[in-house]
Amino acid sequence: MITLSWLLHDSQDTFFRDPFGAVPCGTVIILRLKVCSDEAPESVHVRLWENNKEINKEMRLADDAGREKIYQAEVTASKEPGLIWYYFFAVRHGRVYYYGNNPYRLGGKGLLQEHIPPSYQITVYREGYSVPAWFKKTVMYQIYVDRFFNGNEDGRVSNPPKGSLVHASWEDTPLYVRDPRNNGILRWTFFGGNLPGVIAKLPYLKELGIGVIYFNPVFESSSNHKYDTGDYKKIDPMFGTNETFRQLCKKAGQMGIRIILDGVFSHTGSDSIYFNREGSYPGEGAYQSRESPYYRWFKFIDYPDVYESWWGIGTLPNVNEMEPTYQDFIINDDDSVVKYWMKMGAKGWRLDVADELPDEFIRKLRLAMKKQDPDSILIGEVWEDASHKVSYGHNRAFLWGEALDTVMNYPFRKIMLDFILGRKDARQVNMSLMSLYENYPKDAFYSAMNLIGSHDVPRVLTILGEGPPEEGLAEVERGEATLLPVQRKLGLRRLKLLALIQMTFPGVPAIYYGDEAGMEGYSDPFNRAPYPWAREEQNLLEWYKKIIALKNKHPALQDGEWMPLYAKGDVYAYLRQKDSEKAAAFFNRNIKDEARITVDLRPFGKGIWRDVLNAAEFRVEESQEIVLAPLEGKVLIKA
Repeated sequence: MITLSWLLHDSQDTFFRDPFGAVPCGTVIILRLKVCSDEAPESVHVRLWENNKEINKEMRLADDAGREKIYQAEVTASKEPGLIWYYFFAVRHGRVYYYGNNPYRLGGKGLLQEHIPPSYQITVYREGYSVPAWFKKTVMYQIYVDRFFNGNEDGRVSNPPKGSLVHASWEDTPLYVRDPRNNGILRWTFFGGNLPGVIAKLPYLKELGIGVIYFNPVFESSSNHKYDTGDYKKIDPMFGTNETFRQLCKKAGQMGIRIILDGVFSHTGSDSIYFNREGSYPGEGAYQSRESPYYRWFKFIDYPDVYESWWGIGTLPNVNEMEPTYQDFIINDDDSVVKYWMKMGAKGWRLDVADELPDEFIRKLRLAMKKQDPDSILIGEVWEDASHKVSYGHNRAFLWGEALDTVMNYPFRKIMLDFILGRKDARQVNMSLMSLYENYPKDAFYSAMNLIGSHDVPRVLTILGEGPPEEGLAEVERGEATLLPVQRKLGLRRLKLLALIQMTFPGVPAIYYGDEAGMEGYSDPFNRAPYPWAREEQNLLEWYKKIIALKNKHPALQDGEWMPLYAKGDVYAYLRQKDSEKAAAFFNRNIKDEARITVDLRPFGKGIWRDVLNAAEFRVEESQEIVLAPLEGKVLIKA
């Protein structure tokens, strides 16, 4: 490796790459490389790959200022969406020097090397791609129905499945009754939450400031999580009826709240109309007969007992999503699953395990959705940077403008937890966020589902309070564990700061039910406990209401442009702006020490800025010192 860097390219600086970030098909992209040398190289090249085609372009000398020379090349993005990868190389005195992405592969300034380096990425998306404007401005709330609220006046649990166990108290700790022979689930346990309970709590969600509810699966199945679908066109009898769902959508809509459903289309349940291994349904499922209309939906290896299943779990047989009759049932028919529930009032879908669904299946599903309702939203479950996600050996087209609208932003969750917990400093955090900003189409970045909790991860308060690592705890210990008072106090302070970041950062904040109430819990099933009605952490709940109201009030915090302001040590800050409104957000993650930083807000507006969380005024006439107490966030608004 050469220590003296005489080549320079910064993919996040429009001088070096114009335009910034992801581009529509057919865009002309200007790439520049700075050469700092008294002596010009013999040649300078950019090597690119697009849609598996390699292109080697010699760059022309565009500017020669003596020691600093600028080499330039123009690249036209393909008419088809995909990814462009590139790096540079220069020949000097017969030796080849390479310049490519940094070792973290996060874009921005790269590294001069004597061997082939990591490539930079350009995402190319279909022209005309956009995400419904309403979604970028809203706040989401995720509900796991069995654990939210029982709306039956007498408190009874509606229609518990045969062989299930019903908890005697809403305050019980969730558990699994496991089969000692194989550790599988022997009995499913239920608490009795239902859709009438969600209807009853719509005023609570309205007061909280929620604009869209995302439901974990609500269709009939034998489990409490409902990811083992039994009947795609029937609300689970424990939750209500199809008419209950229609009424829920209607009443929620009257309050300005939309509904998104969980689409579990990569597998069904073995206990389903379609597979029917347990014989619970009339008629013949694929397990019972090769003559079943559903037989071709599944992937049998040795009929009927050996078949492909999700992660090898026999109760979740995989489907063949490219089977025409399956696509007709889920997507194409006039009363397809997707269309049926949208006609009942659903405004969109979240696709479970999107990386296990073929791109063609997702494209067809999105087209059907948009034909039914152009303003509907399609979100994919993706845990990594979705722009270059690889599954089953090929790059996925999730964010290329013709598949998903946007994705669950698990990278955001990881980045921010690393920051709050002190695992990465503000500079590293900014690099990671800028990488997403660079790689995602603009609409995808500004509409990403920014979650910090979900049914698939431990409760965020348990993480922020630094409870014992769950890997070292037995299941019974994980169920009994709670934070010590000092840990809970720290966790709550951190959560308030993290939630403020969530409400001010570009994208759609997604609150996992009960996080706003101070729920704790390790991984499944303990992160799926019932909502603690009348036992909420009131101070935290009031904070959530305050900061959600802040987001709902200020356009700059909804879909305003974003740019980093400060990223050093414990302090991270950024600016949001839309039209004449500007919002500057500052965060100090240090748990003991205050932070004093100097920023210049004058380019964004002199005069009075309002410190909206502290009802104070902040006068900007020159470079300003911002003082942040330990674990404090500030939001300054200039109208």
